[in-house]
Amino acid sequence: MLKLDNIVAGYGRTRILHGVTLDVPKGGLVALLGGNGTGKSTVLKTIVGLVKAQEGQVTLAGQIINDVPTEDRAALGLSLVPQGKEVFGGMSVEENLLMGAFHRRRHRTEIAGDLEGVYQRFKRLRERRNVAAGMLSGGERQMLSIGRSLMARPTMLLLDEPSAALAPRVVEEIADAILALRDLGLTLLLVEQNVGMALDIADYIYVIRGGRIAFEREVGDGVAMDELQEFYLGGKEHA
Repeated sequence: MLKLDNIVAGYGRTRILHGVTLDVPKGGLVALLGGNGTGKSTVLKTIVGLVKAQEGQVTLAGQIINDVPTEDRAALGLSLVPQGKEVFGGMSVEENLLMGAFHRRRHRTEIAGDLEGVYQRFKRLRERRNVAAGMLSGGERQMLSIGRSLMARPTMLLLDEPSAALAPRVVEEIADAILALRDLGLTLLLVEQNVGMALDIADYIYVIRGGRIAFEREVGDGVAMDELQEFYLGGKEHA
């Protein structure tokens, strides 16, 4: 579904990514792990077109999208849940959700059905549908961010550190919601610092360090937490 092939990217003359290659198969749940400043967010920005790839190719569903504008990538089925649980604080929960379907606003019947689907998946959002989004808890804002992305009817969902600054109980809820999305047929790329969460839910993991992939492996292929931590913290190179 999504493939990055030898991506070099950055800001101005500063290169952040140095030949990043990764593959997210259709229907898969792949995690990209790394600490602060390793290039994780730049990978996502390059995928959605906010940062231009200086070298390499970004391919979505067999189509090279390097020159496709950001807004048109959404129409191709690509949707990003940004870091920081970003919501429109002065708007209600329901208004935030409807913003996710803005480019589909002529299809009112479909949108109404999708809205009901989000409310069934995140029951707390239904309860708080008329509450200003700025009044929500961190976990509720994360649910709202995911729900808003779902309103765009994506086939490929990018999640930027959805567990950040959340209580362990809420992290479990978000993890369950992500697994449920995979079960719906969505393809997911999860960018995280939470190693435990990634090992619990992902099919395949990559570790990025210094703008390069330092480690990759199937989760079910004997990946131990202590081994992964060595790559994550910088003790080893790619194997």
